[in-house]
Amino acid sequence: MLISDFARATGLPVDTVRFYVRRGLLTPGTNGKGGRNPYQVFTAEHVREARLIRMAQSLGMSLKEIAAISQENRRGGITRERSIELMAEQLARLETKAAELQAMAGYLRAKLAWLNGGEQEPEPDFIDQLERASGRRG
Repeated sequence: MLISDFARATGLPVDTVRFYVRRGLLTPGTNGKGGRNPYQVFTAEHVREARLIRMAQSLGMSLKEIAAISQENRRGGITRERSIELMAEQLARLETKAAELQAMAGYLRAKLAWLNGGEQEPEPDFIDQLERASGRRG
């Protein structure tokens, strides 16, 4: 499929697809048409790769990290040990993010209770809530 069809299939803007290609995240083939700038041709596997890129981004990975892992995989695959290392790093990031989200939710609950209660108690403090959630006290 050509880039416009690929963009529709993935839900990505064409500019994003071009950016991914420039960064080496996607490596489309060419069909020989188009003169000095041959048309890029994408496959169902490229659609799968684009979905994986978006999922990895949503999990907090940077495009630089995704590109490095992708290149490592293309050069000969990722060992079991490397997979474990990558997943452990990502899990740690997600757990940190989950704790931050819990702190934010706790703060919002406390702030709503404070507002609904007529603002009688001391106003909840976000930093205090964040430190409490992380087990730190300043």
